[in-house]
Amino acid sequence: MEGTIGFYRNNLFDIVGIVALTFGARIIFAALTNRTVRRIIVRGEGMTAKEERQREDTLIRIIATTGDVLIWLVALMFIVHSFGVSIAPIITATGIIGVAFGFGAQYLVRDVISGLFMILENQYRVGDIVCFDDTCGKVTDVSLRKTTLRDLEGAVHHVPHGSITRVANKSQEFSRIMVDVAIAYDTDLDHVERVVNEVGKELAQDPQWSGLFRSDPKYLRIHEFADSAMVIRVLGETEPGDQFVLKGELRKRLKQAFDKEGIKIPFPQRVIHTA
Repeated sequence: MEGTIGFYRNNLFDIVGIVALTFGARIIFAALTNRTVRRIIVRGEGMTAKEERQREDTLIRIIATTGDVLIWLVALMFIVHSFGVSIAPIITATGIIGVAFGFGAQYLVRDVISGLFMILENQYRVGDIVCFDDTCGKVTDVSLRKTTLRDLEGAVHHVPHGSITRVANKSQEFSRIMVDVAIAYDTDLDHVERVVNEVGKELAQDPQWSGLFRSDPKYLRIHEFADSAMVIRVLGETEPGDQFVLKGELRKRLKQAFDKEGIKIPFPQRVIHTA
C-alpha cells in the first residue's frame, strides 16, 4: 500500500514538474517567435507599418500555434513515460498509423503547403478584407490548414487552403472607392463634373473622414451609355479597408448635391414609336 502511495506521489511530482516546464517552454517559445519574426521579416516595398505588423502577427500566430501543439505532444510523451510506460512502441505505432493514413491525409498536406505559401508570399493577413472566389469577408484567423472569414452578414466561413484557387485582397497597400451614377442624357456634363469634384473635395476635407482618404474622389469619365441614362464613374483612393463606409457616404452626398443642383437621376424609360 505504502509503495503504491509512494509511486503515485512521485509520479504526481513528476507530472507537475513536466506541466510547469511545458508552460515555461510555451512562454519562452512564444517570446522567441515574436522577437525572431519581428527582426527577420523585412517590410515590403509600398507596405505601411500597419500592414507589416499584420503580416508579422499572422506569422507569429501560425508558428506559435504549431509550436504549442508540438510542445504539448512532447509533454504528453514524458507524462506517459513517468508512469513507467515505454514510449518507443507508441512512437512506432504512430509511425505505422501515419503511413496507413498517409494516403487519406493528402488533402491535409495540400492545405498546409498551400497555407505556408500564402503567408510567406504575403497574399493576405489577419484583418484584411479578401475574396476567395465567391466567398468574401474579413480575415479573422489563419492556421496552417484553413483561413476563417467573417462576411458582412456576420456569417463565419472556414476555407481550407487547398480549395483556394484565387485570392482578391481588397485591403492591401490601398483601396479604391468607385461609384457609378446614372444621369439623364440632356444633362450638362461640365456641370456634373464640377459638382462631383466639389462633393469629393468636401468629403475628403471633412474632419470626420479626411484621415481615410489618399486622394479626393473625382469625376473619371462616362462609363456607359445605358438604355435610360448616361452612367458616370467617380473614383478616389482610400486607406486599406475604409472604402466601404466611404462609398456609402459619397453616394449620400452625391444624391443631396444632385437634388440641389437639379441634376436628374432618371427612372427607366422606354420610347415607343407608332406607325
